Amino acid sequence: MTAAADFNDRMLSLGLARVAEQAALASANLIGRGDEKAADQAAVNAMRDQLNMLDINGVVVIGEGERDEAPMLYIGEEVGTGSGPAVDIALDPLEGTTLTAKDMPNALTVIAMGPRGSMLHAPDVYMDKLAIGPGYPTDTVTLDMSPSERVHALAKAKGGSAEDVTVCVLERPRHEETIAEIRKTGAAIRLITDGDVAGVIHCAEAAITGIDMYMGSGGAPEGVLAAAALKCMGGQMYGKLLFRNDDEIGRARKAGIEDLDRVYTRDELVTADVIFAATGVTDGSIVSGIKREVGYLTTETILMRSKTGSVRRMIYRNPTTAA
Repeated sequence: MTAAADFNDRMLSLGLARVAEQAALASANLIGRGDEKAADQAAVNAMRDQLNMLDINGVVVIGEGERDEAPMLYIGEEVGTGSGPAVDIALDPLEGTTLTAKDMPNALTVIAMGPRGSMLHAPDVYMDKLAIGPGYPTDTVTLDMSPSERVHALAKAKGGSAEDVTVCVLERPRHEETIAEIRKTGAAIRLITDGDVAGVIHCAEAAITGIDMYMGSGGAPEGVLAAAALKCMGGQMYGKLLFRNDDEIGRARKAGIEDLDRVYTRDELVTADVIFAATGVTDGSIVSGIKREVGYLTTETILMRSKTGSVRRMIYRNPTTAA
Protein backbone atom coordinates (compact mmCIF):
# COMPACT_ATOMS: atom_id res chain seq x y z
CA MET A 1 0.00 0.00 0.00
CA THR A 2 1.34 3.44 -0.90
CA ALA A 3 1.87 6.29 1.52
CA ALA A 4 -0.90 8.21 -0.24
CA ALA A 5 -3.31 5.31 0.34
CA ASP A 6 -2.46 5.33 4.05
CA PHE A 7 -3.05 9.06 4.31
CA ASN A 8 -6.61 9.47 5.61
CA ASP A 9 -6.91 13.20 5.10
CA ARG A 10 -10.51 13.40 6.32
CA MET A 11 -9.69 11.87 9.70
CA LEU A 12 -6.50 13.88 10.15
CA SER A 13 -7.89 17.26 9.10
CA LEU A 14 -9.61 18.22 12.36
CA GLY A 15 -6.49 17.28 14.30
CA LEU A 16 -4.46 19.54 12.03
CA ALA A 17 -6.90 22.40 12.64
CA ARG A 18 -6.38 21.99 16.37
CA VAL A 19 -2.60 22.23 15.88
CA ALA A 20 -3.02 25.59 14.12
CA GLU A 21 -5.54 26.81 16.71
CA GLN A 22 -3.37 26.03 19.70
CA ALA A 23 -0.33 27.72 18.16
CA ALA A 24 -2.41 30.86 17.63
CA LEU A 25 -3.84 30.81 21.13
CA ALA A 26 -0.35 30.44 22.59
CA SER A 27 0.74 33.67 20.91
CA ALA A 28 -2.40 35.61 21.92
CA ASN A 29 -0.87 37.34 24.95
CA LEU A 30 2.05 38.55 22.83
CA ILE A 31 0.04 40.37 20.16
CA GLY A 32 1.16 44.00 20.07
CA ARG A 33 3.74 43.48 22.80
CA GLY A 34 6.75 44.13 20.56
CA ASP A 35 8.54 40.83 21.24
CA GLU A 36 8.84 38.84 18.00
CA LYS A 37 10.99 36.07 19.44
CA ALA A 38 8.71 35.39 22.39
CA ALA A 39 5.62 35.29 20.15
CA ASP A 40 7.31 32.88 17.73
CA GLN A 41 8.60 30.64 20.53
CA ALA A 42 5.17 30.40 22.14
CA ALA A 43 3.64 29.33 18.84
CA VAL A 44 6.45 26.83 18.16
CA ASN A 45 6.09 25.19 21.57
CA ALA A 46 2.33 24.82 21.25
CA MET A 47 2.44 23.54 17.67
CA ARG A 48 5.06 20.94 18.52
CA ASP A 49 3.14 19.74 21.60
CA GLN A 50 -0.05 19.32 19.56
CA LEU A 51 1.69 17.55 16.67
CA ASN A 52 3.15 15.03 19.09
CA MET A 53 -0.38 14.09 20.17
CA LEU A 54 -1.40 13.06 16.64
CA ASP A 55 -1.22 9.41 15.58
CA ILE A 56 1.17 10.06 12.71
CA ASN A 57 4.71 9.13 11.75
CA GLY A 58 5.54 12.68 10.75
CA VAL A 59 8.66 14.40 9.45
CA VAL A 60 9.02 18.18 9.29
CA VAL A 61 10.13 19.02 5.73
CA ILE A 62 9.42 22.76 5.94
CA GLY A 63 10.09 24.11 9.41
CA GLU A 64 11.94 26.55 11.60
CA GLY A 65 15.31 25.95 9.95
CA GLU A 66 18.18 23.49 9.89
CA ARG A 67 18.71 21.31 12.95
CA ASP A 68 21.68 23.39 14.15
CA GLU A 69 19.63 26.59 13.84
CA ALA A 70 16.33 25.56 15.44
CA PRO A 71 15.92 23.48 18.61
CA MET A 72 12.30 22.62 17.78
CA LEU A 73 10.36 21.89 14.59
CA TYR A 74 13.61 21.84 12.66
CA ILE A 75 13.79 20.31 9.20
CA GLY A 76 13.97 16.55 9.59
CA GLU A 77 12.48 16.43 13.09
CA GLU A 78 10.16 13.49 13.67
CA VAL A 79 6.80 14.37 15.21
CA GLY A 80 3.66 12.51 16.20
CA THR A 81 3.18 9.33 18.19
CA GLY A 82 4.90 7.30 15.46
CA SER A 83 2.00 4.87 15.21
CA GLY A 84 0.13 6.35 12.25
CA PRO A 85 0.72 7.03 8.55
CA ALA A 86 4.05 8.37 7.26
CA VAL A 87 3.48 12.04 6.46
CA ASP A 88 5.36 15.15 5.41
CA ILE A 89 4.64 18.32 7.37
CA ALA A 90 5.23 21.89 6.25
CA LEU A 91 4.65 24.56 8.85
CA ASP A 92 5.17 28.11 9.92
CA PRO A 93 4.13 28.33 13.58
CA LEU A 94 3.79 32.09 13.29
CA GLU A 95 3.75 33.47 9.74
CA GLY A 96 4.28 37.13 10.49
CA THR A 97 6.19 37.43 13.75
CA THR A 98 6.67 41.16 13.13
CA LEU A 99 2.98 41.52 12.29
CA THR A 100 2.12 39.88 15.61
CA ALA A 101 4.56 41.98 17.64
CA LYS A 102 3.17 45.18 16.07
CA ASP A 103 -0.49 44.02 15.95
CA MET A 104 -0.61 44.46 12.18
CA PRO A 105 -2.94 42.52 9.82
CA ASN A 106 -2.55 39.01 8.40
CA ALA A 107 -0.46 37.18 11.01
CA LEU A 108 -1.31 33.47 10.83
CA THR A 109 -0.32 30.10 12.16
CA VAL A 110 0.07 27.81 9.15
CA ILE A 111 0.50 24.07 8.68
CA ALA A 112 0.11 21.59 5.81
CA MET A 113 0.32 17.80 5.80
CA GLY A 114 0.59 15.26 3.01
CA PRO A 115 1.82 11.72 2.36
CA ARG A 116 5.55 11.10 2.77
CA GLY A 117 7.43 12.51 -0.22
CA SER A 118 4.62 14.83 -1.32
CA MET A 119 6.29 18.21 -0.71
CA LEU A 120 9.42 19.78 -2.13
CA HIS A 121 12.15 19.91 0.50
CA ALA A 122 12.81 23.57 -0.21
CA PRO A 123 16.06 24.94 1.21
CA ASP A 124 16.08 28.16 3.20
CA VAL A 125 16.77 30.42 0.22
CA TYR A 126 14.72 32.89 -1.78
CA MET A 127 12.17 31.84 -4.37
CA ASP A 128 10.82 33.92 -7.23
CA LYS A 129 7.05 33.42 -6.97
CA LEU A 130 4.12 34.07 -9.24
CA ALA A 131 0.53 33.12 -8.43
CA ILE A 132 -2.99 33.71 -9.70
CA GLY A 133 -6.36 32.36 -8.63
CA PRO A 134 -8.55 29.67 -10.19
CA GLY A 135 -10.51 29.88 -13.43
CA TYR A 136 -7.75 30.87 -15.85
CA PRO A 137 -6.16 28.80 -18.65
CA THR A 138 -2.85 27.14 -17.79
CA ASP A 139 0.15 29.43 -18.28
CA THR A 140 -1.96 32.57 -18.48
CA VAL A 141 1.04 34.16 -16.78
CA THR A 142 4.56 32.72 -16.48
CA LEU A 143 7.84 33.57 -14.80
CA ASP A 144 9.35 34.14 -18.26
CA MET A 145 7.11 37.18 -18.72
CA SER A 146 8.04 40.64 -17.49
CA PRO A 147 5.87 42.12 -14.71
CA SER A 148 4.02 44.32 -17.22
CA GLU A 149 3.44 41.40 -19.59
CA ARG A 150 1.92 39.42 -16.72
CA VAL A 151 -0.46 42.26 -15.88
CA HIS A 152 -1.65 42.64 -19.47
CA ALA A 153 -1.99 38.87 -19.95
CA LEU A 154 -4.09 38.51 -16.81
CA ALA A 155 -6.19 41.54 -17.72
CA LYS A 156 -6.93 39.98 -21.10
CA ALA A 157 -7.87 36.67 -19.46
CA LYS A 158 -10.21 38.55 -17.09
CA GLY A 159 -11.81 40.33 -20.02
CA GLY A 160 -10.79 43.75 -18.77
CA SER A 161 -7.91 46.20 -18.77
CA ALA A 162 -4.78 46.58 -16.66
CA GLU A 163 -6.69 48.98 -14.42
CA ASP A 164 -8.87 46.03 -13.38
CA VAL A 165 -5.88 44.09 -12.00
CA THR A 166 -4.51 44.29 -8.45
CA VAL A 167 -1.11 42.76 -7.71
CA CYS A 168 0.18 41.84 -4.26
CA VAL A 169 3.90 42.49 -3.72
CA LEU A 170 6.12 42.20 -0.66
CA GLU A 171 7.41 45.69 0.18
CA ARG A 172 11.17 45.30 -0.10
CA PRO A 173 13.92 47.37 -1.79
CA ARG A 174 14.59 44.46 -4.17
CA HIS A 175 11.10 44.89 -5.61
CA GLU A 176 11.27 48.61 -6.36
CA GLU A 177 11.78 48.14 -10.12
CA THR A 178 9.01 45.55 -10.30
CA ILE A 179 6.63 47.86 -8.45
CA ALA A 180 7.45 50.77 -10.75
CA GLU A 181 6.89 48.64 -13.86
CA ILE A 182 3.55 47.33 -12.60
CA ARG A 183 2.34 50.84 -11.78
CA LYS A 184 3.17 52.04 -15.29
CA THR A 185 0.59 49.59 -16.64
CA GLY A 186 -2.16 51.24 -14.59
CA ALA A 187 -2.61 48.21 -12.33
CA ALA A 188 -3.02 48.65 -8.59
CA ILE A 189 -0.57 47.24 -6.07
CA ARG A 190 -1.33 45.92 -2.59
CA LEU A 191 1.95 46.18 -0.69
CA ILE A 192 2.48 43.89 2.28
CA THR A 193 5.23 44.22 4.87
CA ASP A 194 5.41 40.52 5.79
CA GLY A 195 3.52 37.28 5.36
CA ASP A 196 3.75 36.19 1.76
CA VAL A 197 1.94 32.89 2.40
CA ALA A 198 -1.15 35.00 3.03
CA GLY A 199 -0.23 37.12 0.01
CA VAL A 200 -0.41 34.12 -2.30
CA ILE A 201 -3.58 32.75 -0.70
CA HIS A 202 -5.29 36.10 -1.36
CA CYS A 203 -5.24 35.33 -5.09
CA ALA A 204 -7.48 32.30 -4.59
CA GLU A 205 -10.28 34.46 -3.16
CA ALA A 206 -9.99 37.52 -5.39
CA ALA A 207 -13.69 38.34 -5.02
CA ILE A 208 -13.14 38.76 -1.26
CA THR A 209 -9.58 40.09 -1.08
CA GLY A 210 -9.50 42.14 -4.28
CA ILE A 211 -6.09 40.66 -5.18
CA ASP A 212 -5.67 39.00 -8.59
CA MET A 213 -1.99 38.13 -8.68
CA TYR A 214 1.03 37.74 -6.43
CA MET A 215 4.58 38.25 -7.66
CA GLY A 216 8.04 38.75 -6.24
CA SER A 217 10.70 36.92 -4.28
CA GLY A 218 10.39 35.60 -0.75
CA GLY A 219 11.31 32.55 1.28
CA ALA A 220 11.27 29.25 -0.60
CA PRO A 221 9.83 27.30 2.37
CA GLU A 222 6.88 29.70 2.47
CA GLY A 223 6.44 29.05 -1.25
CA VAL A 224 5.76 25.37 -0.56
CA LEU A 225 3.23 26.26 2.14
CA ALA A 226 1.48 28.67 -0.23
CA ALA A 227 1.40 26.02 -2.96
CA ALA A 228 -0.27 23.61 -0.52
CA ALA A 229 -3.00 26.17 0.12
CA LEU A 230 -3.53 26.85 -3.60
CA LYS A 231 -3.70 23.11 -4.27
CA CYS A 232 -6.73 23.07 -1.97
CA MET A 233 -8.34 26.33 -3.12
CA GLY A 234 -7.46 26.30 -6.82
CA GLY A 235 -5.14 28.58 -8.70
CA GLN A 236 -1.79 28.51 -10.42
CA MET A 237 1.65 29.05 -8.94
CA TYR A 238 5.19 29.04 -10.25
CA GLY A 239 8.38 29.15 -8.24
CA LYS A 240 12.08 29.28 -9.07
CA LEU A 241 14.80 29.06 -6.44
CA LEU A 242 17.17 32.02 -6.26
CA PHE A 243 20.74 31.70 -5.01
CA ARG A 244 22.98 34.48 -3.72
CA ASN A 245 26.10 32.47 -2.98
CA ASP A 246 27.71 29.02 -2.96
CA ASP A 247 26.45 28.31 0.55
CA GLU A 248 22.84 28.60 -0.65
CA ILE A 249 23.57 26.37 -3.64
CA GLY A 250 25.04 23.86 -1.20
CA ARG A 251 21.81 23.95 0.83
CA ALA A 252 19.82 23.14 -2.28
CA ARG A 253 22.06 20.22 -3.20
CA LYS A 254 21.85 18.93 0.37
CA ALA A 255 18.05 18.98 0.00
CA GLY A 256 18.38 16.80 -3.11
CA ILE A 257 17.84 19.53 -5.69
CA GLU A 258 20.04 19.08 -8.78
CA ASP A 259 18.39 21.32 -11.40
CA LEU A 260 19.06 24.77 -9.92
CA ASP A 261 17.23 26.59 -12.74
CA ARG A 262 14.02 24.58 -12.60
CA VAL A 263 10.70 26.38 -12.57
CA TYR A 264 8.29 24.50 -10.33
CA THR A 265 4.54 24.52 -10.86
CA ARG A 266 2.10 24.27 -7.98
CA ASP A 267 1.72 20.53 -8.47
CA GLU A 268 5.49 20.05 -8.56
CA LEU A 269 5.93 21.93 -5.30
CA VAL A 270 3.19 19.75 -3.77
CA THR A 271 2.80 16.49 -5.68
CA ALA A 272 -0.02 14.70 -3.82
CA ASP A 273 -3.26 15.59 -2.07
CA VAL A 274 -2.71 17.54 1.13
CA ILE A 275 -4.59 19.15 3.97
CA PHE A 276 -3.95 22.73 5.05
CA ALA A 277 -4.94 24.71 8.12
CA ALA A 278 -4.38 28.34 9.07
CA THR A 279 -5.61 30.22 12.13
CA GLY A 280 -5.75 33.99 12.35
CA VAL A 281 -3.60 35.65 14.99
CA THR A 282 -4.30 39.22 13.90
CA ASP A 283 -7.20 40.30 11.69
CA GLY A 284 -6.70 39.63 8.00
CA SER A 285 -8.36 39.19 4.65
CA ILE A 286 -8.43 35.39 4.95
CA VAL A 287 -9.45 34.81 8.57
CA SER A 288 -10.26 36.97 11.57
CA GLY A 289 -7.69 37.43 14.29
CA ILE A 290 -7.99 36.35 17.89
CA LYS A 291 -10.84 38.07 19.70
CA ARG A 292 -10.54 38.57 23.44
CA GLU A 293 -13.35 38.92 25.93
CA VAL A 294 -13.44 38.29 29.67
CA GLY A 295 -13.03 34.55 30.17
CA TYR A 296 -12.70 33.66 26.47
CA LEU A 297 -10.43 33.77 23.44
CA THR A 298 -12.05 33.17 20.06
CA THR A 299 -10.17 32.06 16.94
CA GLU A 300 -11.10 31.51 13.31
CA THR A 301 -9.43 28.70 11.36
CA ILE A 302 -9.61 27.85 7.67
CA LEU A 303 -9.24 24.11 7.03
CA MET A 304 -8.89 22.77 3.50
CA ARG A 305 -8.52 19.43 1.73
CA SER A 306 -7.17 19.33 -1.81
CA LYS A 307 -8.70 15.88 -2.45
CA THR A 308 -12.23 17.25 -2.26
CA GLY A 309 -11.58 20.97 -2.73
CA SER A 310 -13.46 21.58 0.51
CA VAL A 311 -12.88 24.76 2.48
CA ARG A 312 -14.17 24.82 6.04
CA ARG A 313 -14.11 27.83 8.36
CA MET A 314 -14.29 27.12 12.06
CA ILE A 315 -14.87 29.41 15.02
CA TYR A 316 -13.41 28.17 18.29
CA ARG A 317 -14.47 29.90 21.52
CA ASN A 318 -11.88 28.83 24.06
CA PRO A 319 -12.60 29.37 27.77
CA THR A 320 -9.76 30.91 29.72
CA THR A 321 -9.24 31.80 33.35
CA ALA A 322 -10.49 35.35 33.84
CA ALA A 323 -7.81 37.71 35.14
